[in-house]
Amino acid sequence: MHNKNNNKTQTFIQGLRPFSSSIPKTLKKHIRKGGYNYSNIVDNWTKMVSKKISDSCYPITVKMGKNMRDGNLVLNVLHGKELEVEYEKQEIIDKINSFFGYNCISHVTLKIEQNTIKKNSKVFPKIKNFSKIEEKMKKVKNENLKSSLNNFLKAFHERN
Repeated sequence: MHNKNNNKTQTFIQGLRPFSSSIPKTLKKHIRKGGYNYSNIVDNWTKMVSKKISDSCYPITVKMGKNMRDGNLVLNVLHGKELEVEYEKQEIIDKINSFFGYNCISHVTLKIEQNTIKKNSKVFPKIKNFSKIEEKMKKVKNENLKSSLNNFLKAFHERN
């Protein structure tokens, strides 16, 4: 084995490199800033906080302090739900910190979203004439698929 110098001050054994040297510089910057904390919070948001809270707000950014501690979580809150989330701030902080195992978040800032999201109560449109659907279902040759489609159609009738 011989040493190889890659125009850097570090010397490596040929073929072996530290893992940190294989990560792009832009990704290193985000990891140092605590970007993985934000992605963990976003991925596990509904697991961390209650369903009621997760339906009324969601995380926008996390601004971390020194040593990846005492960060500020910015939440986007639906208009009209600010008061509920305001009362739950300490609970949100406690749940996130218990998820990470250390004081990751110390402050929660609320940002009010003016545009509310319209939720349709019924996802499927009402279908009045099922003759075309039943006609196409008769042409299906696979019996398992045909029975599954019949079950789906029955469930759809019951729901609507």
